[in-house]
Amino acid sequence: MNSPEIKAFINRHSNLFWYIPADKKEEISHELLVETIFNYGNLNDVRQLILIMGIERLAEIFSGIKGRKKLNYYPEMYHFYSVLINKYAHSDI
Repeated sequence: MNSPEIKAFINRHSNLFWYIPADKKEEISHELLVETIFNYGNLNDVRQLILIMGIERLAEIFSGIKGRKKLNYYPEMYHFYSVLINKYAHSDI
């Protein structure tokens, strides 16, 4: 179950989840949320997500995709966020 902060964040960005029924949007997984915001959100959206979830949790979610054959991240976005997370995941932003 998502926290009230995450639900509010999802609702503010509901247009990015246009393909998910309205009554199911607040229950999307953290993996889908991070993937969508990293691919289609702007840097301010990513910053807000970091403030809500924390860089360590984002790093955990992002690093969990390494073994997958099919990455749903755009190559440029994957590289950018890999560098960002490797730099800041274990230190203060």
